[in-house]
Amino acid sequence: MARFTCLLLGLLMAAAPRATAAPQAPGGQTTLYLPVIALGPRAPVLKWAYGGCQGIYCETGWYSSPAVADIDGDGAAEVVGAAYSVTALTGETGAQEWRVDPPGDRSWPGVVIADLNDDNAPEIITAHGGGYVHVYDATGQITLTRQPTPGSELRTLAAADLEGDGDVEIAVASTRDSDQWFVYEHDGSLRAGEWPQHGPDDLVNGYAAGAYNANVGIADLDGDGRGEIVGPSDVHYITAYEDDGAQLRANAIYGLNPDGSLKVWSRVGVHVDHVVDLRGWAYCGSEHRPNFAAAAPTLTDLDGNGAREIIVTGNVYNCVVGHPPGLYEGLFVFNLDRTRWAAGGYDWTIIPVPDGSAAPLTEDYGVIENAQPNPAAADLDGDGELEILYPSYDGRLHAYWLDRTEHGNWPFEVYEPGGGYRFASEPVIADLDGDGRAEVIFSSWSQKGTGAPGRLYVVSALGGLLHQVDLPAASAGATWNGSLAAPTLANIDGDADLEVVLNTAHSGLVAYDLPGTAAARVLWGTGRGTYFRAGTPP
Repeated sequence: MARFTCLLLGLLMAAAPRATAAPQAPGGQTTLYLPVIALGPRAPVLKWAYGGCQGIYCETGWYSSPAVADIDGDGAAEVVGAAYSVTALTGETGAQEWRVDPPGDRSWPGVVIADLNDDNAPEIITAHGGGYVHVYDATGQITLTRQPTPGSELRTLAAADLEGDGDVEIAVASTRDSDQWFVYEHDGSLRAGEWPQHGPDDLVNGYAAGAYNANVGIADLDGDGRGEIVGPSDVHYITAYEDDGAQLRANAIYGLNPDGSLKVWSRVGVHVDHVVDLRGWAYCGSEHRPNFAAAAPTLTDLDGNGAREIIVTGNVYNCVVGHPPGLYEGLFVFNLDRTRWAAGGYDWTIIPVPDGSAAPLTEDYGVIENAQPNPAAADLDGDGELEILYPSYDGRLHAYWLDRTEHGNWPFEVYEPGGGYRFASEPVIADLDGDGRAEVIFSSWSQKGTGAPGRLYVVSALGGLLHQVDLPAASAGATWNGSLAAPTLANIDGDADLEVVLNTAHSGLVAYDLPGTAAARVLWGTGRGTYFRAGTPP
């Protein structure tokens, strides 16, 4: 072992610049300067913490990923976060610029930043409990409020320019079981067509229920210049719509309606086995199916052929027992016509087979807040094809290659036996050090009552731990901490390097410097990909 270590050090020294001696100082002493050998990204350094907190009290931050933008046009970035209040902070120092306590309860979805009416002035959009969605100007004034689902939480929020006219539309979805999906024009009027969706379940209209996470993805999937909307919900069906709310049709292989028309997406159930999808019904007890209550769809081109695929995670369960409990988190990839994706030698008609550790640690949010399996997609290894990453309630962050396997040291485990349960957030992904291989940055939170801190992780493309940092201590009275929301990568202070910003559970907004990242390439930089929160890469 000693011989190997000496050989390795010798090779490193041979490849490095030679040491140089400074001129002799008075007294004849010589200082030898050894070269610094860079070995991957440097560790995060805490910049500021407790942003938006009031004295010793911090509001509970949920799954709302923060946003960074120069909202007031002064040339300096602000950090905008949402817990119950909505807060804008100066990026450089974390000092509060304004704070709003809007109508409604907690804010679950990520903060949206969008220029709604194409006037070069960004708006801020948040959604809340009680069915509220709010729009704010640069000073924090609420300029628009809608309450489409009084008494039912809006956990889904996204924005998109659906027809390419420069005006941005707002999409929200509710936890209630009918008329969940709404699309609003930039001026707050309900978009023309068949909105809201989804109506009563029947043999033509299909099946849908509540949307309990960031359950919407928006992108132009068919190349017609208009956005399509994909919305899983609390059943084993997925809804999909044109921009006017008309439901997308599925392939004829799934059968026809009684009138001979193609079935809509929400009439074709999803099961673990594609043969059961084709049959249309399952033998409960042996043919399992996923529940999509927490399914945040990601819409991206996995193999670089110009067409976007639809990536969805589902909580697989035994329909004899019902849901919950879940058995494991399943990963599904679909085409626009609802068929399962297969191309270029990759076959996703079969989903990845879970290993022996894929069962949930717990699904009881009274023990630990639930893991939300939001998928991110990026090219980790620089081969031109994307990998799919998502956290799971098995206490791990998963990364699947298109061959349906996890390479290297993936999955990465945040659960530490004996230390209480721990879950991971949605990751962000960037090549921090410019070596052509991406790093994965994410957070964790701890089991209630343990007093354990949350953590920030930097992990290599192949799942090796590079850095692990305890997040700042929880505010008064909290018995657990961490960050449930996806971090955000951005330059918040105008220097050369990136920072990572987190909306923590009990430490407010927190920022870390990422030294040596001036040439970083950001591949998936915030929750749901961009500040539109539409499940697409930047």
